[in-house]
Order: sequence, then C-alpha cells, then structure tokens
Amino acid sequence: MNNLEDIRKILGMKTIAVVGMSPKTERPSHYVSIYMQEKGYTIIPVNPGHKEIAGLTSYPELESIPTAIDIVDIFRRSEFVPPIVESAISICAKAVWMQDTVIHEEAAEKARKNGLLVVMDDCLLRQHRRMN
Repeated sequence: MNNLEDIRKILGMKTIAVVGMSPKTERPSHYVSIYMQEKGYTIIPVNPGHKEIAGLTSYPELESIPTAIDIVDIFRRSEFVPPIVESAISICAKAVWMQDTVIHEEAAEKARKNGLLVVMDDCLLRQHRRMN
C-alpha cells in the first residue's frame, strides 16, 4: 500500500524524469507526461531510442540529464526497475514512482534506505487528479 503522505510530498515536487517515455501519443507514458507538464511540472524524457519526444530533449539515461531531478517516473517493466533505481540514487533524486503494474519490492526498499520516497503500482496522473 502506498503512503498518501508520500504521494502528497511527491506531487509537491516539480521536476520529473520519465523513464520509458514514448513518442506515441496513445501510450500512457506519453499522455501522463503531457498531462503533468500541463499542470506545471517540468518533464524530462528518458528514452535512449529518441533524441526528442513531444518537443522535449530526450536523454539516454538519468545520469546524462544536466539538471537536478525530483521524481523518477518509471514506465518500464518491473524487471528493468533495479538499475533505474540505482541511477535514481546516484543522481540524488528525491522520489521514485513506479507506474501501474510496475512492482519491485527489493528496488523499492533500496530506494527507501537511500532516502527516496517510493510509490509502486500507481498512476501519477490518477493520483494528481485525485488530490487536486
């Protein structure tokens, strides 16, 4: 179960690196990111297959982003989560958000032990709408 206070704290952060953001507008990674951008968040796509997504510079990995990141929003399958969490820790992100169906207890625990807030198996857009 995700902690509502953690969700509120995360929603108060403003810079989101979206790991696995797709250029396809029908994909959740795309429309969730655009929704959050429209609500005032800074979105930074992370997808090594693209130089630009939705008019935004896309980076191949978290470590190549030149600015500080608050939230690492993960749109990748659960088995890909551990190295993403390692990267989130290494760049001093404040939170890791694993979208619907993305669950990795060990990686979540490692993130928490390193001081990051963690949400698993939940949708950032849905929670933003619910809390606002």
